[in-house]
Amino acid sequence: MHISRSRSDRPLIWLFDLDNTLHDASFAIFPAINLNMNALIARVLEAENKPAHAQAVDDVRVAYWQRYGATLLGMMRHHAVKSADFLQEAHQFTDLASMIRSERGVANILDRIQGKKILLTNAPAAYSQAVMQHLRLQKHFSSHLSIESMWVHRELRPKPSRLLLRKLLAKNGWHAQDCVLIEDTVQNLKTAKSLGMQTVWCTRYLGHHSAIPAYVDVKVNSLSQLPKQLHRLRS
Repeated sequence: MHISRSRSDRPLIWLFDLDNTLHDASFAIFPAINLNMNALIARVLEAENKPAHAQAVDDVRVAYWQRYGATLLGMMRHHAVKSADFLQEAHQFTDLASMIRSERGVANILDRIQGKKILLTNAPAAYSQAVMQHLRLQKHFSSHLSIESMWVHRELRPKPSRLLLRKLLAKNGWHAQDCVLIEDTVQNLKTAKSLGMQTVWCTRYLGHHSAIPAYVDVKVNSLSQLPKQLHRLRS
């Protein structure tokens, strides 16, 4: 007879976002990605004989991001763009290392957090691995889940997909209450909380933001604040 360990005996599983959580993607990387995406979207719209001026392109990019959680999904569903092509073109950088900024001491912060740590990012593997290697953080994570691994029922389902998170729980045999999602994007946290996960909202790179939503268990302006907030999470 198998008897599972009690909730208090099970270690926490930390699901860390990458961009604007472990580093400052808004500094240079996100602006560059937006320009790359706009160039691709403009070509697609022009080929479809649709308006492709700057505002029209911006509107398409933002609308798909707001509707699907990722511009990529809108381009796949409405314009038959291949995911691999989109991701490769959107993440072309002349000098990625020079564009990366992060707060000091992230590795030491991760050392102070007990439990399994997993990178869960909507970014592609090549880019996210390059960022993690530059920050020298890869050794702190037991696995690296990028957008290429987020297929559910033959459809790409990146965060904030409930199907994605439910698949992760089932595939790994995790209890939702043992998982802590650390994110800058509140919609992703909302989905995680609805499944019973614990949530940490990292706001360091967001600028102005609204009040703390009810589905956020802990809000930190900086990852350096997280170790002092661990008592507010089930350990």
